[in-house]
Amino acid sequence: MEAVGPESRGVAVAIIPARGGSKGLPGKNVMRVGGVSLVGRAVAAARAAATVGTVVVTTDDPEIAQAASTAGAIVVDRPAELAGDTATSESAVLHALDDLRARGLPEASVTLFIQATSPFLDPADLDSAVVRIATGDADSVFSAVPSHAFLWRVLEASPDHGWESAAAGVNHDAAVRARRQDRPAEFRETGAFYAMRTRGFRAAGHRFFGRIAVQRVPELHGIEIDTASDLVIAQALVNLIDGPVHAIEADAVVTDFDGVHTDDTAIVGEAGVEFVRVSRSDGHGVASLREAGIPVLILSAETHPLVSARAAKLGVEVRQGVADKGAELRAWAAERGIPLDRIAYLGNDRGDLPALRIVGWPVAVADAVPDVQRVARIVLDRRGGHGAVRELADAVLAARRVREHRPAQGGRDADRAAAAPPREIPDDLASVITLEGA
Repeated sequence: MEAVGPESRGVAVAIIPARGGSKGLPGKNVMRVGGVSLVGRAVAAARAAATVGTVVVTTDDPEIAQAASTAGAIVVDRPAELAGDTATSESAVLHALDDLRARGLPEASVTLFIQATSPFLDPADLDSAVVRIATGDADSVFSAVPSHAFLWRVLEASPDHGWESAAAGVNHDAAVRARRQDRPAEFRETGAFYAMRTRGFRAAGHRFFGRIAVQRVPELHGIEIDTASDLVIAQALVNLIDGPVHAIEADAVVTDFDGVHTDDTAIVGEAGVEFVRVSRSDGHGVASLREAGIPVLILSAETHPLVSARAAKLGVEVRQGVADKGAELRAWAAERGIPLDRIAYLGNDRGDLPALRIVGWPVAVADAVPDVQRVARIVLDRRGGHGAVRELADAVLAARRVREHRPAQGGRDADRAAAAPPREIPDDLASVITLEGA
């Protein structure tokens, strides 16, 4: 990575075009990977880059605009004529630059064009690309991964029979099967980001001009989400790529009961009296949250004296017999003036999905069902009834301690760059894949 010297800090404006209309995967820019919407992830990465002074999202969609604003970006209203299927991304970026100029903001010397459909953006890679422009090493830099693939082109096709009848090698001699180590790497453009000299971009009207350079990124970072299959792959890899999260920036904690405070089992006596197993460690965690002034709520689909007794023991509010946990959580948050993106919700089963989808910190216990793990921002190490609530409490309190001791960042605190509640995601994998043909 290029070193970010004082002369390169804040020299770039990051512009993220994110239109609402998508034929292949409707609503993809607010779908979640690792519990954070795609546009929220892009804004967070840009804000964490030292070379970026301003982050802009240009969109025609109110939901995307809300997500971008909550994540800390300036929002530019994208005109309808620049948001159709035939409109270029360059036209949206140029419009955003003109909008910033009209607001009286000084024009940045480097424009960093970022695509929200690439969920795995490393701020260090963004910085490296910008530094190469700022120091005169290149005029245009694009993200790419090396490739040694043998490419072929179909010469004749038989669509009626579903096969290709003739093909030829594109980047190799088919008669010479060279080893990988003997072939120079080619580069596949990932589409994740492009750094450009702003003056040159304005003159060319295109992202590639002058001296063009490649910014290598890790192969796993080269995933671009265009289809439902791409989304599923990204969701499967996110915990591996993002790594563990040890601090949760939340102002309230809401949990399910069965399978979260308990291990989802019950002992029934001969008189029909039920007993459940809870963790004393979880009780200590809840007590610590209360001492720190962090509200705690238990939402339960069932109505049972056990839930009431446990909530009373913990000294927390409880709402039972809740059919729609998302609607109930929205109402509770509104009553207390707590933004949904500042709430951590801990769940384990499909009934928790409506609540998990609308909060900034959707969290799953270790033994949660796959549907819940897929939409969670964090999957805990501990199972329900075995200290999961304590683990969540510790992460929330850790973030609180860091924030209390952190010097003022002038609004550039990337840790706060969380996503706004996304559009509803289908419950099951089959319905996600069905979107591909929608």
